[in-house]
Amino acid sequence: MGDKVRRSTQPLQAYWHGLSANGRGALFMLAAACFFAANGALIKTLLASDLHPLQITFVRLSVGVLAILPFVWRAGRAALKTRHPGIHALRAVAGGGAMICGIAALDKLPLADFTALSFAQPLFAVILAILVLGETVGWRRWGATLAGFLGVVIMVRPGSGSFDVDALLAVAMALGIAVAVILAKRLPAEESQVTILLYFSVTTALVFAAPALAVWRTPTLPEALGLVGFGLGGLITQALMIAAYRTGEASVVAPFDYSKLIVAGILGFALFGEVPDRWTVAGAAVIVAATLYIARREAVLGKRPTPRESAS
Repeated sequence: MGDKVRRSTQPLQAYWHGLSANGRGALFMLAAACFFAANGALIKTLLASDLHPLQITFVRLSVGVLAILPFVWRAGRAALKTRHPGIHALRAVAGGGAMICGIAALDKLPLADFTALSFAQPLFAVILAILVLGETVGWRRWGATLAGFLGVVIMVRPGSGSFDVDALLAVAMALGIAVAVILAKRLPAEESQVTILLYFSVTTALVFAAPALAVWRTPTLPEALGLVGFGLGGLITQALMIAAYRTGEASVVAPFDYSKLIVAGILGFALFGEVPDRWTVAGAAVIVAATLYIARREAVLGKRPTPRESAS
């Protein structure tokens, strides 16, 4: 039996190893995009069964704690050492807030709308990099960032009769993720990734424990499986994205992340009968174009050696 399995997988292995590093990175990113969209659809299904967003968030965070424990065990006491508890606490507030905002937004927004608005995160990251990290940003990236926020405005449509307050929850999620990412960059290099993940996972899980218990409802077996699937799906998505960026060049791999908008649109229509309107399509196109330009610009600047050039 084992020999048959090995023989059947040999063509796939040969194909995989025959791909370039960028090709493998692109496939990792495509897989991450599919898991992201599928996880969003799973959350909408769980919310439709009247599970509270706080309960869903707490289970997701608890799964994260369990997943990090083996790495903490391997690292030993070194994983517990930190000189920056304040930054870890702020990251927990930002990341935990982003998670609950995202789940609450999925309860109200079409899956494609939510996915498109999540692309605002790199736009917020540019602004925060200036304010928090003191980075210098030239007029090209400023222009792309402002154009991206115009796309957000097109989708949210403030002041119009179609203004959707729920869309602001998705924007708040993107902001929270950007804050957590930028704060992670503030931590010194000696702060291990295990330490960063441990403090984030444990702190956020503890913060959400009491609110989740206040609204807790014993899930049915399908709901329990869905909750665990959501937690694992989030971890798999993160792992695939990390693998994508480690395997291929960021400028090549990053554009494939936008395929999740297509997958989300297909799943939203197939499972929930959602059809994006023209404003969603227009706003999403502007956001994607802006963030693609920023990603491309970052890749170009990353290859330039001088500080002066990196300011353009």
